[in-house]
Amino acid sequence: MAIEFGSRKETFDNFKVYETMLAGRPFKVEMGKMCGLSNASALIRYGETCVMCNVVMSPKPREGVDFFPLNVEYEEKLYAAGRIPGSFMRREGRPGERAILTSRVVDRPMRPLFPKEMRNDVCITMTVMSLDPDCSPEIAGMIGASLVTAVSDIPWNGPIGGVQVGLVDGEIVLNPTQEQRKVSDLALTVAATMDKIVMIEAGANEVDEDTMLTAIKTAHVEIKKIIEFINKIVAERGKPKIDFQVVGLDMDVFHAIQNKYLDDFKAAMDTDDKNVRDAALLPIMDKIAEEYPDLSAADLDLVSYKMQKFVVRRWLLDEGKRVDGRGINEIRPLAAEVGILPRVHGSGMFTRGQTQVLTTCTLGGTKDNQLMDDLTDEQTKRYIHHYNFPPYSVGETKPLRSPGRREIGHGALAERALLPVIPSEEEFPYTIRLVSEVLESNGSSSMASTCASTLSLMDAGVPIKAPVSGVAMGLVKEGDDITILTDIQGLEDANGDMDFKVAGTEKGITAIQMDIKIDGINRQIFEQALEQARKGRAYILGKMLECIPAPRPSLKEHAPKITTLKINPDKIKDVIGPGGKVIKKITEESGAKIDIEEDGTVYVAAADQASANKAIEAINAITAEPEIGKIYTGKVTRLMNFGAFVEFMPGREGLVHISQLAKERVEKVEDVVNVGDEIVVKLVEIDAKGRMNLSRKAALQSH
Repeated sequence: MAIEFGSRKETFDNFKVYETMLAGRPFKVEMGKMCGLSNASALIRYGETCVMCNVVMSPKPREGVDFFPLNVEYEEKLYAAGRIPGSFMRREGRPGERAILTSRVVDRPMRPLFPKEMRNDVCITMTVMSLDPDCSPEIAGMIGASLVTAVSDIPWNGPIGGVQVGLVDGEIVLNPTQEQRKVSDLALTVAATMDKIVMIEAGANEVDEDTMLTAIKTAHVEIKKIIEFINKIVAERGKPKIDFQVVGLDMDVFHAIQNKYLDDFKAAMDTDDKNVRDAALLPIMDKIAEEYPDLSAADLDLVSYKMQKFVVRRWLLDEGKRVDGRGINEIRPLAAEVGILPRVHGSGMFTRGQTQVLTTCTLGGTKDNQLMDDLTDEQTKRYIHHYNFPPYSVGETKPLRSPGRREIGHGALAERALLPVIPSEEEFPYTIRLVSEVLESNGSSSMASTCASTLSLMDAGVPIKAPVSGVAMGLVKEGDDITILTDIQGLEDANGDMDFKVAGTEKGITAIQMDIKIDGINRQIFEQALEQARKGRAYILGKMLECIPAPRPSLKEHAPKITTLKINPDKIKDVIGPGGKVIKKITEESGAKIDIEEDGTVYVAAADQASANKAIEAINAITAEPEIGKIYTGKVTRLMNFGAFVEFMPGREGLVHISQLAKERVEKVEDVVNVGDEIVVKLVEIDAKGRMNLSRKAALQSH
């Protein structure tokens, strides 16, 4: 029955709250009230952190694609922290780097668990709507994304769970609080299924392998609890998984091609040169295209991929043979160089086989710090690492574009690897920007950028605590047959089951990134890979140190020279002057840049030390306190019958009484001095009212 000018009350009959504990804090899931048109939705409450999680799938497959189109988005709304965006529009724009990195951290463990043959678009969205700094929105988002996908009707072989791990005073801490994160020696994120680890992301302060393994094991115990919680919700309100249209290659056709052309593919691929391999494969694919005219371009690409994958994996598993002829633990030929670019502040080039990265180091003052506008409490960033992957590095003709998610992720990994060895601002008062240009790429470019960055920092004379190297490990696993590879190249990455990057110093690990393409790995595989990586890192580091054994003792000619001094905060206004008049004058006369912090810390940056010294002398003159008994050179500012006023320090004026103007008796002040004269005076007294009494006679007698 219709109701005129009114409505019935919405009751939300399916609404329910599910509760558990995660790392000692309340974790709640609300379902059945919001976002009813999504395939599945949940509001995750972790402490006072709230993340809205949704998953949606298109009803039909996307045409013309040879991959599963998954899009994972992590949105940071600044209202969540009670802040207004700093942009001109005062609204959130494109995702920041932190949001992009979180999207990747959720995407990487979830993607392998979707059917590879599915071509329906799937979009997972995590929106941070309220932020409790002690309760990670990233972990709440990951668990929420896993939950809604598991509950939905979308085919997916989950769930997964995730947790963060810290190391505070030698103790492992799960989902550390904001204060604990500040002092933690480990920032580890682990994602896992009930049985296996599927993703690891870590930054560490030279943590040893045993501690890292213990931290991962501890994380997995907690993850199993959250997966049990998810499974209970799925059992209660999970939807039946829908059938999807399989889009892909006719396998009968593929097997016919495989039988006929396998030897041709083996012959073409048996080389350590990527260009030679690619050139040798072209005529083979032309023959296949001619023989099978019904195959689309996407089908042919898939044939090429599957054939290369089959050859790579069979060689490894059956013969222990790598495509380029290396041993399982053999690292590609290495080269390290520094000082390549003459005008930059530091440069280093690292070559490993057909992967080559050139990193430059640029030093700046504190005003060059990157301003942050995200949900962290970090307002500025003084160490910045950027990674560029131009198309020519892989021999492609694509136009140059702004950095994508991959570039941002690789730059962040290299940045994380070096962060523990970067000197503090007190030790080295510079903003540091590293830019890694990938010149050639055939696998492991992120680890090559880590090595090149170490070389660049050392060439610049940055006093890093220890040099860092990195290596990428791979895995091929079929049943009980397992092969772990050191220093994987592009084909081994694309056709293998694991991409496991480890960076660190001689002492310990500084960064880990592990992605699994199968349903996960056990502890034994992880331990073996970690040990092989340790040996690989040590070997590479040795070769780097043959090029440059330690940071240069001084900065390069063209690097700014920054000196730090401390002044009384009450004197800041005197150094700046009315409308900035004083500091502008110092800058113009010295040629130096001057930055002053609220605590009285002054940074003086100049092209040479002489300019810096000139600015420092001017600042010291303004901020120095008058000393009784000290002789000054001052300028006469006013004449009175009883004496002369003299400015003996910037902004400091004292009286020379007529009796103190000369050794002999003075009848008139004008007989001895005039306005504008420079005279030597001695500060003899500061009276109770702060008035300064000077004596020219005493100064002359001292001389």
